[in-house]
Amino acid sequence: MWRVSCAAPAKINLALHVTGRRADGYHDLETLVAFASFGDRIAIDDRPLDDGRPGELRLTGPFAADLLSEGDNLILRAERALRHAVGGDPPAVSMTLEKNLPVASGLGGGSADAAAALIALKALWRLPERFDLSEVAETLGADVPMCLESRPLLALGKGERIRPLRGLPACPIVLVNPGVALSTPAVFAALARRDNQPVGLAGDAFPGIDTLVTLRNDLEAPAVSLQPVIGDVLALLRALPGCRMARMSGSGATCFALFDDLAEAEAARAALIDRRPGWWCVATHLMPEASTQRLSMHQADIPAQSGSSR
Repeated sequence: MWRVSCAAPAKINLALHVTGRRADGYHDLETLVAFASFGDRIAIDDRPLDDGRPGELRLTGPFAADLLSEGDNLILRAERALRHAVGGDPPAVSMTLEKNLPVASGLGGGSADAAAALIALKALWRLPERFDLSEVAETLGADVPMCLESRPLLALGKGERIRPLRGLPACPIVLVNPGVALSTPAVFAALARRDNQPVGLAGDAFPGIDTLVTLRNDLEAPAVSLQPVIGDVLALLRALPGCRMARMSGSGATCFALFDDLAEAEAARAALIDRRPGWWCVATHLMPEASTQRLSMHQADIPAQSGSSR
């Protein structure tokens, strides 16, 4: 019996500029993206299923319960999409998601989970190295192709045009979510304007913090108007010793702060937990390149799994 485990790193929008509205209803974006060393994790094994279903998903981790009401988890859709693309009859699988990221929090968790599932299934089904997962990923959502990369990048259009970037340091970061819900369509609907200036990045070098602070997240102001507590999070982060910059990620409600060293980030996390014990808060670091230890595969006797089942 084989098990494949794959990390699903949190996606951080270090800058997000809304530059236009497309004919298909999507917005044109330019976003600088990096991935944290913290995130979800998916494990997939080829244990036969008693009822013969092609896929099964079990949920564990601190935010597992928040996914139970979902009608069709993106991981299950990813499994079906890849199964259809492969054709034939790939082996039935059993999947377990360790959900460590808050749900619908601006960290790309669902997209990262789907991308990790595609990577793990490719390994478990022993698909050829040349088999391109990006076409399947594009059918699952605009963020899934960039989560396949899980490396610093500039994404354009609705997120489907990706330019990998080099030179991002392994920067310490604190992630904070105040536990409020935000609808992404509602945030976009609250935008004051949709023709903002682009990031304007030339070349393939990731900009330094001095440049990042001059950029913005155009969704931050509308998100704060809908959930003012996000403004409180940002004010607290910016007042912390050692904070180089603070900003909201994606459409919120998670915010982040960058620091020069991990000790400062850990101290900031401790201070925030002391002041706001009900908030979710993690100190980690950004990955300068795609993780070389993202995927693991081993053969073992796998005991019955616990956790909620979908």
